[in-house]
This record gives sequence, structure tokens and C-alpha cells, in this order.
Amino acid sequence: MSNSLETKIKISCVGDSITFGEGIENRTQNAYPRVLANMLGEEYYVKNFGVPGASLLKKSEKPYWDQIAYRRALKFSAEIVVIKLGTNDSKAENWQFAEKFVENYCELIETFKNLASQPKIFICLPTPVFGPTYGVNPEVLASEIIPKIKEIAVQNCCEIIDLNTPLQSFEGLFYDKLHPNREGAKIIAETVFQNLSLTVDLQ
Repeated sequence: MSNSLETKIKISCVGDSITFGEGIENRTQNAYPRVLANMLGEEYYVKNFGVPGASLLKKSEKPYWDQIAYRRALKFSAEIVVIKLGTNDSKAENWQFAEKFVENYCELIETFKNLASQPKIFICLPTPVFGPTYGVNPEVLASEIIPKIKEIAVQNCCEIIDLNTPLQSFEGLFYDKLHPNREGAKIIAETVFQNLSLTVDLQ
């Protein structure tokens, strides 16, 4: 990392395909982490550690824990970490291990809290899902996973970023009922930016 980058405030965006920007035209420029970086300006260095299909649960189809992106996010040692996981956990093959969701999420938060950078951690309520798709269960997401994430935030003294409510009335921005398009990603970035602004002294 160059000297110029070492002076920046680092932000890790941890998540699944929605963080990654799956299906978004010109993803590297239009996924929410890059849009967020543009909003924050040159004092910040935002990195996208999203992994399509990744879930929070350790016993799942594709645990975030097992991904190279997770190890890179830890090595990045950011001052701010934004976690957006849980959507893929609603799949039947993953949610059979639901009793471990709170425990595993708390463990994940702890791995970031233990970094030398001692980051401020934000955890996101997942974006809405407008019907069963790719095995994702919107009912499980709304009635079970979101309440558990709220509980986790309290337990770990983490700030919540609600990505669910702001997008509920924008079904048309989700091209496959699950993944937001470029405009949807912009709303995510704006929501994250607003929440960071409330609790972090943005330079």
C-alpha cells in the first residue's frame, strides 16, 4: 500500500452478491461500495469484500468464513466495517442450522473487533426480497433473520443500518426480485452514507 493510501480511513464492505454488485452493469463502478466511496471522497478507501452466494452460517452452502474475501477483509484491517449478510441464510438448506445464526454472527463481529484497527462495526438489515427466488425465502428473512440481526446488534453494541425499509417501495429496482440494479445500489450507498454520517465524524 502506498503512503497516500496509508493516510486514508479504510472501510470494509463485507457481504454477499448484493454487496458484490451481482448483475449490475459496470459492477466495479456501480456496486454500492464504489458509489459509497465516491460519496465519501478522497479521505476514504472503501473496499468491496462481497461474495456472491455467501452466507453467515458456518454450516451452510457457502459460508463467508471460508472465502478468500473474508481473509482479505481481516488483513485490510479497516477502521470501519459494514456487514451485510443473512439473505442466503434464509435458504432451506442453510436455515436448518438457524439455532447457530446468532452465535456465528457474534463470532464474526468479534473477529473484526479484535483487529488492531479496532473498527467501528455496522451491521445491515438485508435488502427486501420480492418473492421466492434462487431458494431465498423472503418470509424467513423478514420474520426470523431480521429480528435476530436486531438482537445481535444490541448484544454487540453495533450500529444497525436498515437497508430493508428504504427499498420496500422500490420493487422495480430489483431485476430478479433479489438483486438491486444500479439505481437500487445507489439507494443502498446513500443509506449507508447517511448512517455513517450520524455516528462517525466523516472528514
